[in-house]
Amino acid sequence: MNNSSTLQNSLMLAPLIGATDSLMKALGLWLMFIVVSSVFGLCMAALRARLMPATQVVAGVVLAATLTSCAELGAQAWSLQWHQHMGMYAGLIALQCVVMDQTGFFQRTGPDRLRLCALFGALLTGMGLLRELIGSGTLGNHLPWLAGATPPDWQGWVLTADGGMRLAILAPGGFILLGLLLAAWQAWARPTPSH
Repeated sequence: MNNSSTLQNSLMLAPLIGATDSLMKALGLWLMFIVVSSVFGLCMAALRARLMPATQVVAGVVLAATLTSCAELGAQAWSLQWHQHMGMYAGLIALQCVVMDQTGFFQRTGPDRLRLCALFGALLTGMGLLRELIGSGTLGNHLPWLAGATPPDWQGWVLTADGGMRLAILAPGGFILLGLLLAAWQAWARPTPSH
């Protein structure tokens, strides 16, 4: 693992912990990430040949900020409640796009990029699903906000009457759950010693 992939992965940690307290926020952030990063990659591929190497970073920052701002305005027009719950995490997509461009993410092959985006999305939605189940005791609470509809009585599928364990939807609970998932992955992937 080199320093550029460490920086790229650590930048994904903030939305992974902060924006996964519900399935709705995780799916919405992943959708916004896919749209913005795809358009950014296409635009930078077209611009890269026309730019001097010294101006590529500045052009990338301006383009990423513009695309993320447009996506946020679109999200605000589509569903104000969802946009308000996203907070600052949608703005981190611009920074992530610039870092991915500088580390050569957009120069990789299509299947490799698709695999990494799918892995990030699976991790986002998995964390969102687990944290909502454990923390709120519901599944799909406020999910119609992504469709732009706001039915007044939809509360998702309530699985527990007491509401779940509140720590799971807070940031420390996200770190604890991520640590437990990483420990389970390490224990599962580790080969068993033969005696």
